[in-house]
Amino acid sequence: MIRQISAIFDTQALGYDSSLVAAKVTPAQLVAAAEAINAHPGVSHNYQRDHAYNLWFTVAVPRGSRLGLSGTVEHLAAASGAAAMRLMPTLRLFKIGVKLDLAGAGGAGEQDDAVEYGPADRAQAERYALDESDRRLVRVLQQDLALSRDPFDAWARQMGVSVAELLASGRRLEQRRQMRRFAAVLRHRSAGFAANAMGVWAVADDRVEAVGRQLAGFKAVSHCYQRPTYDDWPYNLFTMVHARTRADCEAELAAMAEATGVTWRAALYSVRQFKKTRVRYFTGEIEAWEAQGARPPEAVG
Repeated sequence: MIRQISAIFDTQALGYDSSLVAAKVTPAQLVAAAEAINAHPGVSHNYQRDHAYNLWFTVAVPRGSRLGLSGTVEHLAAASGAAAMRLMPTLRLFKIGVKLDLAGAGGAGEQDDAVEYGPADRAQAERYALDESDRRLVRVLQQDLALSRDPFDAWARQMGVSVAELLASGRRLEQRRQMRRFAAVLRHRSAGFAANAMGVWAVADDRVEAVGRQLAGFKAVSHCYQRPTYDDWPYNLFTMVHARTRADCEAELAAMAEATGVTWRAALYSVRQFKKTRVRYFTGEIEAWEAQGARPPEAVG
């Protein structure tokens, strides 16, 4: 049931640019397109969803990378053969924080008592610059904690410090909010949460802030962001909802619609998982990928 026990960092606070990306791919090309996209080390999540935009992935690159975020996505569009690809970066963060109701005590529309990670946390994190010692610490703490009696001893040896010094340094990153938390990450389906809905909402510009905060207040919402719109994509607020069944997801989304009064919405359900991992920071893998295989977008094709 537990996928990994490790530090969970804020990508942006560590100096990476990241974005959700939506792609239109023909059904016959879907698997090959997903494999081409997944080859990028900065791609952490990649799902087929039940929409005309049927492939959704997240990608991160270090700031100052040779291709940059938009260049990387252009390269992946060409490599995957996607008919269309849309960058959906975060314009405004309202909430990050998965809280699964394992006891099943809550009902649809239950409110969250506290947002785990929000805009104030990210603003605090970005006040601090990382030095090389911090980057070494991130490389260690992002590893899966070993199933051993003294798992932190090995990490302390990697850092060349005592366990007490290692833990104190980790707490410093947490206090700065560069580390969101140190926690176990569950396999949602193994934990009984088989339904995964990306609820998207078309909200008037002058209501985005108020509605975003309101949607973030629902306990079932793990992520809430404002993202850009396009001619063929009118939805500017994104909410991730995890529930035991699709009916439970629909009940949560209906409660959110009733509370906010937003009726122009859609629910995109996960059909197939092509990749789910954590971004590995400061490893050089993305730079190596760019050097070995990726050409600048204008040279592709």
